Amino acid sequence: MTTIGMLHHRKNPDTVLKSYAFAAVAKAEGLDFFYFTPRAVNFTTRTIQAKVLENGVWQEKNVSFPDVIYNAGSPEKLAISRNIIKQLRSEIPFTTNSIGNKLNITKRLIEAKEFANYLIPTTNIKRVKQFYEQIQMYKKLVFKPVEGRKGKGIYFISKLVNGYEVQKDSTRQTLSKAQLDSFLQQQLTEESFIVQPYIQSTMKNGQVFDFRIHVQKNGEGQWVITTVYPRVAPHGSIIPNINNGGFTNYLEPFLQLEFKEEAFNIKRMLEHFGLSLARHLDEIQMIKFDEVIDEIGIDVGLDENGKLWIYEVNWRPGCPPAFYLELDVVKHTLQYANYLAQHSAEVKAQIEQVKGRALAVKANDRPIIAITGSAGKTTTKAFIASILSKKWTIFESKDYWNTTEHTKKHKELIDDSHKAVVLEYGMAYPGVIKNHCSIIQPNISVVTNIGLAHVGNFDGDIKGVAKAKSELIQGMDQQGYLILNSDDANSKWLLTNQFKGTIKTVGIHQKADYMASHVRYQQEGMAFNVKLRNQEISVYIPILGEHHVYNALCAVAVADQLGFSPEEIKAGLVFKKPPRRLTLYHCRDDILLIDDTVHSHPQGVRAALDVLCEVGKGRKIALIGQMRELGDLREEEYRKLGAYIAAKKIDQLVTYGFRTEEIGDAAQRNGLARANIQHFINKEALHTFLKGLVKKGDTILIKGASKTNMFETVQFLDRQFKA
Repeated sequence: MTTIGMLHHRKNPDTVLKSYAFAAVAKAEGLDFFYFTPRAVNFTTRTIQAKVLENGVWQEKNVSFPDVIYNAGSPEKLAISRNIIKQLRSEIPFTTNSIGNKLNITKRLIEAKEFANYLIPTTNIKRVKQFYEQIQMYKKLVFKPVEGRKGKGIYFISKLVNGYEVQKDSTRQTLSKAQLDSFLQQQLTEESFIVQPYIQSTMKNGQVFDFRIHVQKNGEGQWVITTVYPRVAPHGSIIPNINNGGFTNYLEPFLQLEFKEEAFNIKRMLEHFGLSLARHLDEIQMIKFDEVIDEIGIDVGLDENGKLWIYEVNWRPGCPPAFYLELDVVKHTLQYANYLAQHSAEVKAQIEQVKGRALAVKANDRPIIAITGSAGKTTTKAFIASILSKKWTIFESKDYWNTTEHTKKHKELIDDSHKAVVLEYGMAYPGVIKNHCSIIQPNISVVTNIGLAHVGNFDGDIKGVAKAKSELIQGMDQQGYLILNSDDANSKWLLTNQFKGTIKTVGIHQKADYMASHVRYQQEGMAFNVKLRNQEISVYIPILGEHHVYNALCAVAVADQLGFSPEEIKAGLVFKKPPRRLTLYHCRDDILLIDDTVHSHPQGVRAALDVLCEVGKGRKIALIGQMRELGDLREEEYRKLGAYIAAKKIDQLVTYGFRTEEIGDAAQRNGLARANIQHFINKEALHTFLKGLVKKGDTILIKGASKTNMFETVQFLDRQFKA
């Protein structure tokens, strides 16, 4: 049996009239129900000191956490307990979520465009001067509080030949400009107001009316019309709200009286409009906040030309004050709560699908994906491009083409045939990624990690590297998607506070949105499990190293957000590996060469050593080249690397390049025998030594940056021991 907890800011449920109705209907529906406040929650014992209705009386009882929470209290008054509510939300589904005030709703609908033409132009008034600019244009304005409810505090202000008429409810008064100045200043000091041109919806007899469309989700999770009813203002008033003296009527007789042969079409139009707008706002909530809503009240009018206008949209509107519909509202709420408790995983999957579709149509139906990070950019780019190309024609930047000059060339090459763009943004100094984004602005961005690559250009400060990488976050579409690595400690220095879009995380060890589990080495690749759309799948990537699992997870996150199926993602991860990235050469006498000679920095060297230790069957030989742009951190990082090599029980260490003997010295101090450590600065001497060193069954890692030309050593060994 499903248990529903009704969360409210008031301690006494007797002061919340609808609580009794909810408890009674829950019992009739076969649901357990209790009432509680945030302060009654105990996370240690996972219990709540709640109120339960028994024999018509609320009794205090200690109960377990509910399956679902109906959040019924005022968001403003519950804000004092925001930390408690945040933790509850992380563990228990909530039936609904605030869609914001009048101004926020208007902004959302304008941004989304689909319903923008039904909106009355709205201006947020912060200064008296703004009001006069608006009334000069429209002559008659509605002046109402942003946070207003139930028709309270609404004024209608008209420009007269001499002065201004101000109407509130049925009361009218004429004010001079000086008097209106004083009135407006006082109102704006007390709270925030908006103004709209007054668009009147009137009956044949001149009375003002509007329609309230009450829409809810039902026990199947579908939007349904609870009711549509007209609201009529009293004679002399222009506010039809029931709480301000307005009255209502049954819809069909009202439509027949006012619209005659058009009555049926108008009824169908209102119902269709209500359902469409509810679904639209629900999807906006999913896209922006990873949440759903379950109930709205839409107030609309018809002008003299029959055009429909949205007056207001209210989240969680009050029950219709007639026709015994309070019971219908309560039933729908509880039935949907029961549905949500039993289908929360499906609802989460629906949210991700909606977000994926939204992202796919953004920026002229074209996702523009940019990847940066201290390591893994090219591999992550290749994974993403491989998946997306399974069903789209895409533009993918060439491997290692990651300078701003390359980005300029890419901009010229991208055309309408490309359904997605996948780019790599490199940098060595501040301002470079900002320049990338000014050339091509991404709407999906990935920061793989923050490491020591180029740290010497930032005075040895890792925070400087993170700040430079943050230029991608600041320069991308601020409503887009950002993928970060939750396991990367240095990513905490990224500047994400001002980003308004959606952030998703990947990880293996720390909690993340996309987590790899059961990570394992397989022949020439890695396998791991990942959960997608409430389904755990096992995937394989044809590249070695746990660090490449993170790169694959970034691609999984991007593709999942774009609506790719688990099967498409799994197939796309079997990609064409970028060259010289832990590439295996199987030579004669079971000699194995591992070529990782594109980039070299401490993080990447450790990852390559891990691979050597995992795949090496005989002697393990590490040939480590110079790491550039470490600045003042070089000595410290070389010492750390030497200690790491000794701890990994490498059999033979060979260093090559300027001052790399410091790595060998540190390895010796940490236990590696001096006889097993060699250093070279001459490549011919190095090759002569290797020719005599390598024996049957050896595994040799060659790790270095492109600028040190260590790929020449790979080629030499491949020729020397070619199968």
